[in-house]
Amino acid sequence: MKVAMFGTGYVGLVTGTCLAEIGHDVTCVDVDAGRIARLERGEIPIYEPGLASLVQANAGAGRLRFTTDPSAALHDVAIVFIAVGTPPTQDGGADLTQVFDAARTIGTYLSGDAIVVSKSTVPVGTAERVASIIDEVLARRGVAFDVDVASNPEFLKEGAAVKDCMHPDRIVIGASRASTIQSLRRLYAPFVRNHDRFVEMDARSAELTKYAANALLATKISFMNEMSRIAEQVGADIEQVRLGIGPDPRIGWHFIYAGAGYGGACFPKDVLALAHAARDAQVPADLLAAVHAVNDAQKRHLYALMARHYGGAPTGKVVAIWGAAFKPNTDDIRGAPALTLIEQLWAVGAWVRVYDPKALKELQRFYGTRDDLTLCDSAAEALEDCDALAVLTEWREFRSPDLALMRERIRDRVMFDGRNIYDPAEIEDAGIAYFGVGRGRSLVP
Repeated sequence: MKVAMFGTGYVGLVTGTCLAEIGHDVTCVDVDAGRIARLERGEIPIYEPGLASLVQANAGAGRLRFTTDPSAALHDVAIVFIAVGTPPTQDGGADLTQVFDAARTIGTYLSGDAIVVSKSTVPVGTAERVASIIDEVLARRGVAFDVDVASNPEFLKEGAAVKDCMHPDRIVIGASRASTIQSLRRLYAPFVRNHDRFVEMDARSAELTKYAANALLATKISFMNEMSRIAEQVGADIEQVRLGIGPDPRIGWHFIYAGAGYGGACFPKDVLALAHAARDAQVPADLLAAVHAVNDAQKRHLYALMARHYGGAPTGKVVAIWGAAFKPNTDDIRGAPALTLIEQLWAVGAWVRVYDPKALKELQRFYGTRDDLTLCDSAAEALEDCDALAVLTEWREFRSPDLALMRERIRDRVMFDGRNIYDPAEIEDAGIAYFGVGRGRSLVP
């Protein structure tokens, strides 16, 4: 099938590339000329494992193209995806400007009948508004193409997006026409040869499904983080609690790790957007508000542990930070707990030395050059001339640290483990004080 993809962010670029990989003819459209130029040169603007080689291979084979010209992408197209950003508004809602701009562009340049698919995370009723916009523009052009708008939310995890796209656990299709559902089934069929993983529903239910999924996962994280705060105060270890509840199939092992809070482009904005939509519908959303509040507080908790250890603000201290990305296997720092800690430290006159395997360029772009920020080329370099270590992202290379080197370089011999990836006893046996999330701390000599 001939496919047009509006948007070349995580969702658009990954989905478009994977569709090309299974044989479809895909053209990705973006208003960012610089981004398109980079993609045409084979440069990938985001870090996502496995993506670069797929983009280069499919572009080389002629199945994947990039352009700023929507008319070229929409000529004789069968399926058009809208996969643009929906950033939060000041009041927590979803800003649909890019979605509606894409709809107007589609209406302006579409050359025939097509299916338009909303891939962006959008409030309930957006597919209907997109359809209305396209119809209005077509009417002004004096043409009457048959255009059906469907909802097909994405469920891609950053750091595993290619795998999630090529081997989905489900494909949600929200549409009322049987012909649209069948077309989307054919489009995605190579991804689900072994099992029928399609879930069919109406567009409004599909739009809510995406928000419900992210809100529920965020709720599990905030619940465990709240339990971690209780564990600290009553002398329990949240990691032992996790091992005690995980085997229950009603609870499961996923998303029950306590830590420094969730970040990224999805969970924070989607929880707020769903709460905003609930308020608009005059439905109380107390749980969603609590999920957000708990996460916001959790991002500040590691600093509170530092202040408790030092008996006050760590003014003048040099803190090494391992991990700036909100999760491993990505360079995405949006909403990352590391940013909260860094800014708290700067506010009291502390200095930071940061190492992250992939996110340093993004950190440099975000903060620019500062005297109190040093970007380091390795985890070991970050420990030079530091007073304390804070671990904010669970990259694999951090899991087996050189404890002797840590004891030698960390002047105050203290670690703050924001992801609970270390054994407290092992760290303390090396002569380093250990503070985790919800784990307490044993005294060291």
